[in-house]
Amino acid sequence: MTVVFFANIEWRYHDHKEGGKYLSKRTVSVVGGCSWLNEFNPQKFVETQVRQIKRFVGREKALVAVSGGVDSTTSAILTYKAIGDNLVCVMLDDAFMREGEAQYIAQLASKPPIRLPIRILNVQEQFLNALDGLKDAEEKRKAFRETFYNILGRTAEKEECRVLVQGTIKADIVETAGGVKTQHNVLEQIGINTVERYGFKVVEPLVSLYKDQVRIVAKYLEIPLEISDRQPFPGPGLSVRVVGKITGEKLDSVKKATVIVERNFARHKPSQYFPAIIEDNKIPHASCMHIKETAARVLNVPSRHVTVQIFEAKATGVKDGKRMYGGVASLKIQNETGNLYNPSMSNLVALQTKITSGDPYFTRILYLLKEVPKRLPYVVILRAIQTQDFLTAKVADIPWNTLNETADMILDSCKNVSAIYYDVTSKPPATVEME
Repeated sequence: MTVVFFANIEWRYHDHKEGGKYLSKRTVSVVGGCSWLNEFNPQKFVETQVRQIKRFVGREKALVAVSGGVDSTTSAILTYKAIGDNLVCVMLDDAFMREGEAQYIAQLASKPPIRLPIRILNVQEQFLNALDGLKDAEEKRKAFRETFYNILGRTAEKEECRVLVQGTIKADIVETAGGVKTQHNVLEQIGINTVERYGFKVVEPLVSLYKDQVRIVAKYLEIPLEISDRQPFPGPGLSVRVVGKITGEKLDSVKKATVIVERNFARHKPSQYFPAIIEDNKIPHASCMHIKETAARVLNVPSRHVTVQIFEAKATGVKDGKRMYGGVASLKIQNETGNLYNPSMSNLVALQTKITSGDPYFTRILYLLKEVPKRLPYVVILRAIQTQDFLTAKVADIPWNTLNETADMILDSCKNVSAIYYDVTSKPPATVEME
């Protein structure tokens, strides 16, 4: 049983601030075609949710797994306001978090004004065992989900909690229902009976909101900017940024790269930014010559300066609203002196559109930033996007000096990486994450 306190509605809106309060103008569309201009008032939202949570949970205890993101933290605080110490807060240290993440979030959340008593559960071994040997992205997501909720089910039983609170938002439901990817926190909506399977009912206070409305609520609740403005992090964590089989070596490298990318890209304020890692294995493909000629024509460079390679690994994409696994093509373009060419980002995105629309096999186009002279096991892909609802996304125009500096730092830190690429693919045809 999943409890949702607001109707599923679609909106578009812009934020403004009046009298110290964040409001959101939105056009609301409901079944039957009726629409009107309304105001999203975070104060009323909070009051309603707290009242509804209190009514539903009653004197029972509830469990919440806080990840450190804005969704789960906001849901936890709403519930804490409703039931106080009857809320049990845990954080699952699942091996796929950023370096030092669990300790950092637990310490930050324990301070005013949040004051959430979070207990860290070290469950790395369980998750690594569950995902061991899995290569397919959806299989990894499903294995993560099952492990996640089995652990929470045992924790809820131990703590005598019959309710699980989680930060599912509107975009999670849309993407899972549309077949784009399995969001680990979408359960009853895809037919999973949580009471029978895991032993708890689920409350989702934010399921009617998109990400930027959640941020408005978080700011109203005075959640620190380190959390309220934090970029999204996938529920399965770095497991979906390690393309293919998960190994300790790949996890270690992507964690090191994550620190560098988050530090260097933050000042440019993309909606989301991160590295992913894949094996440096290339395969022959009949489209290479066509892509080479297309790149030369769109970027106005001699075709002899263009190198096209196709990775053996595939990446998740979305076409016609559905998930598909597609090819990953990489481009290397040099100028007359042999140095790597840095075209405008708009031209690269136009090239990506030309390639992916002309050949449906490809869902991802990468552009080489830096490489080392010898071939090593892996390559790192940098991703940065701008979006409002995460259902569509544009490539962020990160300056070349930042991209090149970041690439140099990752190659210096990760000695098993051959090259660094920038992902120049919009959503669609690519998803935000590689998997």
